[in-house]
Amino acid sequence: MDTPRTGIDDRLADRMSMAEQHEYLRTKLSRRKMIRGGVAATGMAAGTGLLASSVTPAYADTGSAGSPDLLTSPATGHVDGSLVAPFGRHLALGADPKTQFRISWQVPLAVKKPFVRVGLKPWDLGRKIEAEVRPLHTAALTSALPAVDQYYLHAALDGLRPGTTYYYGVGHEGFDPATAQAFATIGSFTTAPALPERFVFTAFGDQGVSYHALANDSLILAQDPSFHLHAGDICYADPSGSGHTSDTYDARTWDQFLAQTESVASRVPWMIAVGNHDMEAWYSPNGYGGHEARWTLPGNGPDAEKLPGVYSFTYGNVAVVSLDANDVSYEIPANLGISGGLQTDWLDKELARLRKRSGVDFIVVFFHHCAYSTTTSHASEGGVQEAWVPLFEKHGVDLVINGHNHVYERTDAIKAGAVSKKAPIGTTVNSERDGIVYVTAGGAGRSLYSFPVPDSYEGHVADVESVDTWHSGKDGRVNETVEWSRVRYTGYSFLAVEVQPATSGHTTTLTVSALAETGERVDHFTVARKAK
Repeated sequence: MDTPRTGIDDRLADRMSMAEQHEYLRTKLSRRKMIRGGVAATGMAAGTGLLASSVTPAYADTGSAGSPDLLTSPATGHVDGSLVAPFGRHLALGADPKTQFRISWQVPLAVKKPFVRVGLKPWDLGRKIEAEVRPLHTAALTSALPAVDQYYLHAALDGLRPGTTYYYGVGHEGFDPATAQAFATIGSFTTAPALPERFVFTAFGDQGVSYHALANDSLILAQDPSFHLHAGDICYADPSGSGHTSDTYDARTWDQFLAQTESVASRVPWMIAVGNHDMEAWYSPNGYGGHEARWTLPGNGPDAEKLPGVYSFTYGNVAVVSLDANDVSYEIPANLGISGGLQTDWLDKELARLRKRSGVDFIVVFFHHCAYSTTTSHASEGGVQEAWVPLFEKHGVDLVINGHNHVYERTDAIKAGAVSKKAPIGTTVNSERDGIVYVTAGGAGRSLYSFPVPDSYEGHVADVESVDTWHSGKDGRVNETVEWSRVRYTGYSFLAVEVQPATSGHTTTLTVSALAETGERVDHFTVARKAK
């Protein structure tokens, strides 16, 4: 789509790193405000990566000594807290889902003394936990888009009981979920069991705000998943996905997204990886300042400040690893090499640790850019193939889930870039012996892409021997012919993965199903290995 220009040539923007784009915007906006005599403080808040300003004393209580000041205006300073309703609630797991949960939400205006109430009964929320405020100011980047102030709130719950359902409500001074006024806003969550049990998790990428996205959310809730994996490109407030200074960046899209997702994310932990559309140059040199304001995720990755989307957690007998593929992407290099190799080193060590860990049978890795895909839009990411695929094979990863391409595609079992075992629909792959199956699940809600060959999915099989495609290399596209594209579906869809644990020495399984937004199953296969 055509976008208003902000005074920098697009060809130059293509060559700018995320840090260079951030510096350009900060300098440009600071100069604009000085000229207009507006708010002077448009720089980056020290240590936060968020653009912020001062606040009227009545609204200066952030709930956390390390939080930046709130941004408000005289109009919001007189709004009573009883008239401000929280929205956009979204849960996340901590690094230990048996004992740790994170609750996040949003308010449309600044509020005093935000908190979470938690209890074992919806009518008995006796535990009250102070919330941290992470305000986010977005300058008026073009004449068509106003400045936006957003207020995100977060509370950490630790020391929970395994396998227990908790009820919670979020509030602030003037709005208490324990009162009759707000009782209907109470939600619930359940911690991971102490011992492995059967459970389901879901996954997709590239959601955005649309009727298709909403339909997928409704179907996901019906699966009763223990958690959901979002493989990046979350809401598309940044439409180009390159962090260009010429983008029509609209921060209000996040408000729409979190309101759309609340019906699911307020009950199902929403575990996210960052995609290229999630790099937002306006807030911080790495593009993740907005991400840090909106989400609270396990901080056990190699560098939680530089790479907030890199972490791991273990649920039952499944270890899950989230990666930031912007760090290794040749196709969209705005953050290429941002970690200086730190992420890849951490991945090597983390996969080794998890593979040795008692009780962990399966390792699932998810991230945005596709290791293997054949669409005409993005195809495969050579940076991922070079940096990470050898580590996946070295440590016996069982399943890799990606987004980026707005379709469903699934490979045969792969080793060293080639088919090690054909995996038709309904097959069982022994990951220890046969290799890794890679799934592209990017049909969550954005406009769909296309394949260079016909679709082939459950009930409509049209196998081909090979596909002429390409991958992104250091110097551009590299044409290639591949044989591993087994299932292709051009439609909106998501993954539902059923995990069935087993006693030591017996077979434990991941049964992976791809479901269209109609509820129709378009693919299924099983990953198996012997339980420890």
